[in-house]
Amino acid sequence: MTTYKEIYGTNVEVLSSDPTNPVEGQIWYNSTSQTLKGYALVGNSWATSAIMNTARSRLGNAGTQTSALGFGGQTAAPAITGSTESWNGTAWTTSPASMNTPRTQFGSCGASNTAALAFGGQSVPTALVGNNESWNGTSWTELNDLNTIRRYFPGTGTNTAALAMGGYIGPANTASTESWNGTSWTAVNNLNTARNSMGAAGTNTAALTFGGEIPANTGATETWNGTSWTEVNDLNTARWGPAGSGTNTSALGFGGNVNSPVLSGATESWNGTGWSSVNSLNTVRQYLGGGGTQTLALAFGGEVTGGATGITESWSGPAVRTVNITVS
Repeated sequence: MTTYKEIYGTNVEVLSSDPTNPVEGQIWYNSTSQTLKGYALVGNSWATSAIMNTARSRLGNAGTQTSALGFGGQTAAPAITGSTESWNGTAWTTSPASMNTPRTQFGSCGASNTAALAFGGQSVPTALVGNNESWNGTSWTELNDLNTIRRYFPGTGTNTAALAMGGYIGPANTASTESWNGTSWTAVNNLNTARNSMGAAGTNTAALTFGGEIPANTGATETWNGTSWTEVNDLNTARWGPAGSGTNTSALGFGGNVNSPVLSGATESWNGTGWSSVNSLNTVRQYLGGGGTQTLALAFGGEVTGGATGITESWSGPAVRTVNITVS
C-alpha cells in the first residue's frame, strides 16, 4: 500500500492558507496564522458547553450543533413552559416569543434555530393536545393539528416536511404515524411496535426510530422509507427517553432510562445496519433534546436525578478533520 510519505515526501509544506483538499496524514505550516496543522482522524467524545437559561426536560428540539432550538417542556419547578431558546454554537438566548400552547412530552423537529415545528403533547394541566405550531426565527404560528393526539413521541424532518410516530394516547401506546406536508397531517403506515418515549433521526421520507417503552424498556429499532416501517437491529442498551441526531443510515442515539430510576449516558452510533457503543455523555439523563449529525451532535436539557437540567454537551464523532498540532 502506497503511503503519504512515499507520495509527498517528508518535508513540511509552508502554505499561506489551509489546503482545500488535504489528504489524511498530511501536515503543513500555515504562514498566515503561523500554525502547524495536520489532517487526521480525531473525535469520539462529548464536551460540556454553556447551559440553557431555563432547565427543562421533555422538551422540543430542532437544528444542528451550531444552530439549535430548545422549546417547551417541563421546568425544574416543575411547571409546563412554552419558553423558547436559541443556540448559536456558543450560548443560549431566550426569545421574547413563547409557544402559543405551553406543553411537554410533544413531538418536534426542524433544520435550524430559525425553522422548527412542535406538535401534540400534554398541555396545562393534564390534557393531551394535537396543536401544531411552526417557528420562523421570531414567532410561533398555529397550523393544522395532528389527527391523533398523543404525548411522549418523537418527530423527524423539517417544519415543512415532518413525521410523527408512536406515543402514548392513554391508556395505551399507539403505533400511529403521520406525515406533514407543510399544510396538513396525513395518516400513513403504522410502526411495527407500538411504543412511547423513543429517539428518532432523519427526514419524513427516510427516518429512524429506536428504543422506547412498551411498557418495558426496549432497544427495538425501525427504519422508514417513506412508505412503511421495517424492523432492523436493536440498540445495544435498551432504554426509553433517549435523543437522536443524524439520518436513517448514519445516526447517533444518546441518553435515556435503562431501568427506572437508573438513568443512562450511553451513546450509540448507527451505520445503517447495526449499532456500535461509543463514549457516553458526561451527564446521564433522560428526556433530553438533541440535534445535528452522527459526527457533530448536540445534547441539551433533560431530566437528571432530582429534576430538570439545562446542561448542554457537544459531540465530536470520529472523523478526518484539520487540527492544530502543538508540542506539550
